Amino acid sequence: MSQSGPASTTAKHRARAFLVSLCALAGALPLPCLAGRVVRVYEVAVEGQSAAAVQDAMRQALVRATGRRESANDPALAGVVAEASRYVKGYAVGPRGESQVVFDGAAVDQAITAAGRGIWDRERPFTLVVLIPPRPRAAEDAARAELERVAAERGLPISLLPLAVVGTDGNLLAPLAILESAQRYGGDQVLIGRGDPNAPDTDLQWTLYTRSASEGWNGPLAAGIDHTVDLLSPQQGGSLAQAEATTRVRIEGVAGLADYAAVQRLLESVPGVRRANIAAADANSAAFDVTVRGGAAGLVEALAGSTRLTRVSADGAPPAYRYQPRG
Repeated sequence: MSQSGPASTTAKHRARAFLVSLCALAGALPLPCLAGRVVRVYEVAVEGQSAAAVQDAMRQALVRATGRRESANDPALAGVVAEASRYVKGYAVGPRGESQVVFDGAAVDQAITAAGRGIWDRERPFTLVVLIPPRPRAAEDAARAELERVAAERGLPISLLPLAVVGTDGNLLAPLAILESAQRYGGDQVLIGRGDPNAPDTDLQWTLYTRSASEGWNGPLAAGIDHTVDLLSPQQGGSLAQAEATTRVRIEGVAGLADYAAVQRLLESVPGVRRANIAAADANSAAFDVTVRGGAAGLVEALAGSTRLTRVSADGAPPAYRYQPRG
């Protein structure tokens, strides 16, 4: 029977010490803190306390809770809407003096899950919205009102800011520079809309920048928010498919402690990921245990468009990716 000798014991101690160093560094490095902002999903403006008014408020709450527009008229959730009054905890006055109904969040969450629908995490990325070129004051105020209206309906925390995202050459800055600029204002991601300020009704070219990827599309003001939420919120389906599970993922191309910490923060920024912990490491790769909505399949789907983590092979378990540092 083989026994562990001094060399083996020393190697284990070194590996353990290395992992401890990684965990400590992950918390100590001045990397972005992607904490997000908690959205008060179940506090909804309401006109009166009639059954019809409360049902309309519940439809709004369901859209915010799931992140999906179709939830307002989803047949699977029709019973929740019909019995909206039984979920009421009370009434309150909102931040702008409006009347609000407050629903029992835990009970509604349970009903949504029982109906086989997914729930979007309450802690959501604070999104800085930038319109370029800047609009005249009146047009900017109108755009802000429209963006905030749609964002409130979908449950996405946003702020329209004149963030510097264009270089002296007239081109957009590199994605990392844009995100670092947003971080100074507490932003987790940046949504940029480029268009003609003198023609506010024409479509804009939208680009969403996150830590893991960037995505582009065209559309009016509302489409900027709507498509962003569509990307971030869970696709609706069976509740088991949307359940959180912990899966292991191997990341290659990490060259030092700073890379290990950067990859951990990168994984934690992926939509649907609750946490990512270092499980094992060697000189050129690391394994992370990732708690993510949908488990391994959900993580693979969420990373499909990532430019920083590219799939090494479609075969094998755990999933393997190569880390691409910013140049």
